Amino acid sequence: MRTPPDQPEHVYPDHWEADVVLRDGGTARIRPITTDDAERLVSFYEQVSDESKYYRFFAPYPRLSAKDVRRFTHHDYVDRVGLAATVGGEFIATVRYDRINARGLPASAPADEAEVAFLVQDAHQGRGVASALLEHIAAVARERGIRRFAAEVLPANNKMIKVFTDAGYTQKRSFEDGAVRLHLDLEPTDRSLAVQRAREQRAEARSVQRLLAPGSVAVIGAGRAPGGVGRTVLRNLLDAGYTGRAYAVNHALPDTTTTLDGVPAFRSVADIGEPVDLAVVAVPAERVPEAVADCGEHDVQGLVVLTAGYAEQGAAGRDRQRELVRQARSYGMRIIGPNAFGIINTAPGVRLNASLAPHPPAAGRIGLFTQSGAIGIALLSGLHRRGAGLSSFISAGNRADVSGNDFLQHWYDDPDTDVVLLYLESIGNPRKFTRLARRTAAVKPVVVVKGARHSGSAPPGHAVPVTRVPHTTVSALLRQAGVIRVDTVTELVDAGLLLAGQPLPAGPRVAILGNSESLGLLTYDACLTEGLRPRRPRDLTTAATPEDFRTALAEALRDDACDAVVVTAIPWVGESGATESGDGEVLAEALRAAAAEAPAKPVLVVHVEMGALADALAAATSTAPAAPPRAPAGPGAPAAPAAPGPGATAGAAAMEAPGPDAAPAPGAPGGGYRIPAYPAAERAVRALAEAVRYGQWRRQIADPGRVPEYEGIDEAGAAAQIERTLARDVDERGVTLAPDAARELLGRYGIAVRPTLPAPTPDEAVRAAAGLGYPVALKTTAPHLRHRPDLGGVRLDLATEEQLRTAYAELTETLGGPEELQPVIQAMVPRGVDTVVRAAIDPAVGAVLSFGLAGAPSELLGDTAHRLVPATDRDVAEQIRSIRTAPLLFGWRGSAPVDTAALEELLLRVSRLVDDHPEIVAVGLEPVVVAPRGLSVLGATVRLAPAPARTDLGPRRLPSY
Repeated sequence: MRTPPDQPEHVYPDHWEADVVLRDGGTARIRPITTDDAERLVSFYEQVSDESKYYRFFAPYPRLSAKDVRRFTHHDYVDRVGLAATVGGEFIATVRYDRINARGLPASAPADEAEVAFLVQDAHQGRGVASALLEHIAAVARERGIRRFAAEVLPANNKMIKVFTDAGYTQKRSFEDGAVRLHLDLEPTDRSLAVQRAREQRAEARSVQRLLAPGSVAVIGAGRAPGGVGRTVLRNLLDAGYTGRAYAVNHALPDTTTTLDGVPAFRSVADIGEPVDLAVVAVPAERVPEAVADCGEHDVQGLVVLTAGYAEQGAAGRDRQRELVRQARSYGMRIIGPNAFGIINTAPGVRLNASLAPHPPAAGRIGLFTQSGAIGIALLSGLHRRGAGLSSFISAGNRADVSGNDFLQHWYDDPDTDVVLLYLESIGNPRKFTRLARRTAAVKPVVVVKGARHSGSAPPGHAVPVTRVPHTTVSALLRQAGVIRVDTVTELVDAGLLLAGQPLPAGPRVAILGNSESLGLLTYDACLTEGLRPRRPRDLTTAATPEDFRTALAEALRDDACDAVVVTAIPWVGESGATESGDGEVLAEALRAAAAEAPAKPVLVVHVEMGALADALAAATSTAPAAPPRAPAGPGAPAAPAAPGPGATAGAAAMEAPGPDAAPAPGAPGGGYRIPAYPAAERAVRALAEAVRYGQWRRQIADPGRVPEYEGIDEAGAAAQIERTLARDVDERGVTLAPDAARELLGRYGIAVRPTLPAPTPDEAVRAAAGLGYPVALKTTAPHLRHRPDLGGVRLDLATEEQLRTAYAELTETLGGPEELQPVIQAMVPRGVDTVVRAAIDPAVGAVLSFGLAGAPSELLGDTAHRLVPATDRDVAEQIRSIRTAPLLFGWRGSAPVDTAALEELLLRVSRLVDDHPEIVAVGLEPVVVAPRGLSVLGATVRLAPAPARTDLGPRRLPSY
């Protein structure tokens, strides 16, 4: 194709720059090619094989001419665009498009087709670079008004043909003049989005796997003397029995020091002379850039940065943190941290403890991610004390790069993890987190506790966007995604223990049995509070023996009317008044024996002052392997830990020496007969209730519902009206539609809003009432009185002109003049329940559909239900039934049930409206009076603004905070 004449260049589009994770877990930077890239382009081309050059130019093309270099580095960023993928600042791949007309000649808009071509360095082929570049160049093309790509590929170039055909775009394929001619429609499709997200999952999971299972680890900053952060991590790494190669790095080591703690020691990563997969950085903040450069220049794959002094210390630290991420990503490395506590992988083939935790947890089936080192320590201690094992542990600190989203990608298909526990203080990308959590929750439980819920800002160090959506809304959306939301780290551990060791309950029916009537009643009350359906407690009396417990538990588990069993226990007291010895261990064995006979139902234990029982259950539940052989101790290595002293629990000791009952049991994911024990009925029942709700969600996602198609929807007319409005009102903050315009727009989606006529004088009110027909309502629309019937701003059922004039006079005499009250007249509608329907778009979360009863229930008590848009028929049916005041809709205390079918249809129409038109950033329908037959929308507001960016629909990119 001939080169077009020079055209004016547009401003450099820095929003096209992006960091991406490639197929092998490494990263690359994608950015526009500029005129300053001539030398990089020439160097890149010299490293491409002759075969790849032939595939690109259809002829031998050994070198680029000066004219070629100019053409490939001079772009106007509209009709001619070039992107490069870089690692370490050097090109590893390029892609460009040139806009063409119907004859294939250079063109400008409105031509909407472009010719596209790729070139990938041979050393980087197979890493998914071309696929990532195609996503980004397609997004750029759509932004510039290009709707189709054309590409010519030699038939032998199978790799490039596969890049195009696997992308998921609608395409046509032909064979012309010895080449394959491909035409791609760039409009995203369900398949292209699915392909993009599958690639994203594989790449991000692989990047985490590289961090968790390195073949070699270098601890940078390991001190010459015992103690200090670096030396502590090195010691912990060795004590855990790490199976790979370990190195100590300290730039201040004397030439005579060749080992630390028995491992090779060097002054730099460069001196090691062998591949290093993971580097743990524990040097002062001012020396971190030097360490990162040393790692990047010698192909280290990932970093765990323990060093503090970054965004948690203010603006200067935030800038230092951004530069750290930029530097690491420029080398293709990912970072955990900075200010991290470390990472642990208990897999027998790895045994990695690259953290400050002196005692790694036992191997188990729980994956744990925290954003706080202090909370991480507490969770490790709590899980250890109660006999739970972990598959992996990550304390990410400021999580400037690798976040909880990345680990959700990893744990989604990790065969060693059955339950995911997350402590989060901020969610940088709620829309993506919700999507990933929903997919993961469909196969394994995801339990989240959110800190900093009410601060209104991200914690120090978390340089992430702050969503405007209230915490309660985010929590509701997470629950819609199947996430188990708890409020405390104690509840996080309680739920994790149950889910990791017991099967999911099939329903809410709970049997309660035990040797204390009072404890049984407390458990019964707790079940009712949590919405479960408990049976009357079975009192075995204080004389019950462990065998009595076994028999009663076996009977309860065999009962088809029971979905779960809570066992309550208090100490036995002998005739002498002393607690009988050995009762806890014997009872634990009896309970395990009964549970083994019916492994498909969960069993929980509530105990009071029976530490021996809890310890016995914890000891039996440990999944720890035999203690690994310790690494050879070098100079200064600490001695092996002594046996547990009197203050240690049996559960903690069991972490080191599991009993024979650690074999997996059928029905329990990956563990033994792990019966969780709780010191309070409320804690046990709360964990059980969360498991019940999660089990119900898992069963429901098999039939998620559908988005109905309704008649009477004028999508094109609505789009035209929105376009006209925004063309007139160009304020980026948006515009609120006038009442008539809002009524017109909503009417295009079958949402009828009752007309409202102004009544600035009594005579105008009478004329308006005559036009609408009696009876009517007289209402004020002043902001301080709007939707406040309790303040007397509404007069209903005015059947005559006389009543209307009297009401008008009372209103204006009591509350103020007409100019202040702004009174209106509206026809009366059938009586019913006043509700409110809203939809709003938050850039971070997306469109949210909200429902509640009007007035105090929603405004004062916050009794509002939320669902993500687009909502399905199942979503809205559950939504209206999930509020606490829902009984008012279904005939509470003998009242007539209202038309919930009409209400569900209204919610679905609003959902469809905001989903079809992202320019509609807010809709409010209030009040919506739902009668026994039909409903009436009495008030509506609609706000328009330029459509917010949909980051979840764009090309893959790592966040940049």
